[in-house]
Amino acid sequence: MPDTDGQASALDAWRLDRGGVLVIDKPPGPTSHDIVAVVRRRLRGAKIGHTGTLDPFATGVLPLVIGRATRLARYLTASDKEYHAVIRLGRATDTHDVTGAVVSEAPPGTAMPGADTLSALLATFLGTWPQVPPAFSAKMSDGVRAYEQARRGVALQLAPVRVTVREIEMLSVQGPLVAVRLVSSAGFYVRAFAHDIGLRLGVGACLEELRRTRSGAFGLRDAVTLDKVHQEGLLDHLVPLETLLPDWPSVVVTGEGVARVGHGRDLEAGHCVDGLPPEAGATPFRVLGPDGRLVALAEAAPGPVLHPSVVLV
Repeated sequence: MPDTDGQASALDAWRLDRGGVLVIDKPPGPTSHDIVAVVRRRLRGAKIGHTGTLDPFATGVLPLVIGRATRLARYLTASDKEYHAVIRLGRATDTHDVTGAVVSEAPPGTAMPGADTLSALLATFLGTWPQVPPAFSAKMSDGVRAYEQARRGVALQLAPVRVTVREIEMLSVQGPLVAVRLVSSAGFYVRAFAHDIGLRLGVGACLEELRRTRSGAFGLRDAVTLDKVHQEGLLDHLVPLETLLPDWPSVVVTGEGVARVGHGRDLEAGHCVDGLPPEAGATPFRVLGPDGRLVALAEAAPGPVLHPSVVLV
């Protein structure tokens, strides 16, 4: 009889070595690093990272890069994110979310702004603008994480960071709770956004709930819940390397081209099935082997040649 268990183990070992992205639907409570630790134990010490943290109280899409996909983490982290957020008006906290200590609260009976006022205000956040990160954040300040200093009571004023809000939509208003959907650039703090709304309205505000529904190309449809991490067939949910960075242009190389990539050597026109692409000026490329495998990321260099910036073979 064929050794199906052995074949399955060999396939899983190959999948882990090759790597990919496992998208977790993060529950409230654990940190993103906690989730990484759980999956690492399940996959027996495999190399794992993430592509952007979620606060412990937040839920939703948390893509984990596994195996060789960890080499692509910085590119995946740079992708846009989509959130559904609930903002509580009338209360400000030191962390800018519901988990923090209350620093101000509107007196009972304070009138809250209506839907028209809120909708008009939200529209002013569209576009690119400087956002001040929360003091309770992982930003570095004098070589120390900001949240470590904030917990010691050190007053911080972090430097603004330019962020972009591409889409924003008010979903509902129920008393002091305002539900919002937004699409933002990487590095955007929804907690700081909620706090800024409170400042502009003059009543204070903090983030009540947060759910990330998309991170780059990964959405909730791709995600598995944490309980499924402990079940069989976990690697069946792994998004393979070949499907990552789908918006990037691709170039197919010959067998000789794959060998050159493996040694980090430049690719010339003769190593590409259809020659060097005409747009090889400033655009980074996905480099595919003759079998369709993603073997590298490459950038144009003088010559003209394509220089492998990330090697995946």
